[in-house]
Amino acid sequence: MRKLLNTLYITTPEAYLAKDGLNVVVSVNKEEVFRIPIVNIEGIVTFGYMGASPGLMKLCMDNDVSLAFMSPQGRFIGRIQGATKGNVLLRKKQYMLSEDENVALHLGKLFISGKIFNSKNILRRFIRDNGMDENVEYAAKLLDRSRKNVAKAESMDVLRGEEGRAANVYFGVFDHLILNQKSEFSFDGRSRRPPKDEVNAMLSFIYTLIANEVAAALESVGLDPYVGFMHTLRPGRASLALDMMEELRAYLGDRLVLSIINRKQVKKSDFIRQGDDAIIMKDELRKGLIASWQKRKKETIEHPYLKEKIPLGLLPYTQAMLLSRFLRNDLDDYPVFLMR
Repeated sequence: MRKLLNTLYITTPEAYLAKDGLNVVVSVNKEEVFRIPIVNIEGIVTFGYMGASPGLMKLCMDNDVSLAFMSPQGRFIGRIQGATKGNVLLRKKQYMLSEDENVALHLGKLFISGKIFNSKNILRRFIRDNGMDENVEYAAKLLDRSRKNVAKAESMDVLRGEEGRAANVYFGVFDHLILNQKSEFSFDGRSRRPPKDEVNAMLSFIYTLIANEVAAALESVGLDPYVGFMHTLRPGRASLALDMMEELRAYLGDRLVLSIINRKQVKKSDFIRQGDDAIIMKDELRKGLIASWQKRKKETIEHPYLKEKIPLGLLPYTQAMLLSRFLRNDLDDYPVFLMR
């Protein structure tokens, strides 16, 4: 259990939520482990299938406290909200601001600036841990320059162009970050549909997991994951989730893939070549990546803006809550996640 930004996160899958007077009571195996007055929170997010009592649900609705249900793996199940305190009004504000070119550009610049900053820090960390690599160092300097150019971008087209150039620089030296099994896991740039090598196959898979987590987090705070600011609207495309995951890709995704390769937790035989170009993962590897992803989510970090320690798995939820507060004018700006 963790209270963060006035939201109570229940991360124990066996937890059951009930009401006792004006208190939220959390029990595991019928034993009370936590309680908090309903007036002290504005939202509850629970990861599990045990559920909540009807009394607790009514208590939440009567006090304008949202109650979001997620699977233990972070898949969004549903959300209960009482009289339209924030959900409808927040989404209305989101839809309105998504049409404002200045707001959309401002948020787009923040998302991409965070992405470039975190990508650069992946390179800096590599140099710190493994010694100087001139190509990696030069790429890090170019990313510094790209981030400054992003801040000056005067249109979404310019911003997207700078993002593309920064991505080419970063992935142009990504192969240098692979220290073990280099012959088995060579990387010659990012390829998506289909992934043309084993590294790209793993990156695409992990990015999909991140996108799903971010979409679920946005749903849990009442935002519409399909209405974004930078990624264009398309039927079935979670544009806002794609926007917000930009700042999280390197920290949550790239580091995990590099770690799995460099620790020799994956081998060439875990993949199948499909046709002339496509590479796909075998089911066992896919299960192994999901297990590694779930394990990584349990790691604890200090959030750079909140200055609180949180499980890594709550990072998308923290950023979603901060974004919703910015859209509601509760924050002067959106504090993009910057890894240290």
